[in-house]
Amino acid sequence: MVTDAPAAIRCVFVGDAVSAAGWRLAGADCRTPAAADVAASVRALRRDAGVGLIILTAEAAAELPCALRTEALTAQRPLCVVVADARGRCEPGDLTAALKRQLGLAE
Repeated sequence: MVTDAPAAIRCVFVGDAVSAAGWRLAGADCRTPAAADVAASVRALRRDAGVGLIILTAEAAAELPCALRTEALTAQRPLCVVVADARGRCEPGDLTAALKRQLGLAE
């Protein structure tokens, strides 16, 4: 029997209740905070050593202060990604287009 097995790393979804239902079926730990509480939830999740991935809807990400959003999205641990919600109400930015603009390759 192995006694020093690594602890499970959790995937946590933060967003609306409808999208959370799908992520819950996929095995994610889901949070549906009020808009005013999204920043506090993300800060707490980033401090939790058991969280390996934070998935935010674009709508939840928009509720974060710019500095926290940038810090969360660029940190290596935990990883943080922004996705569209299940109803398509708020789409994340086009990463490919943003990268092309930054590299001077936009048409």
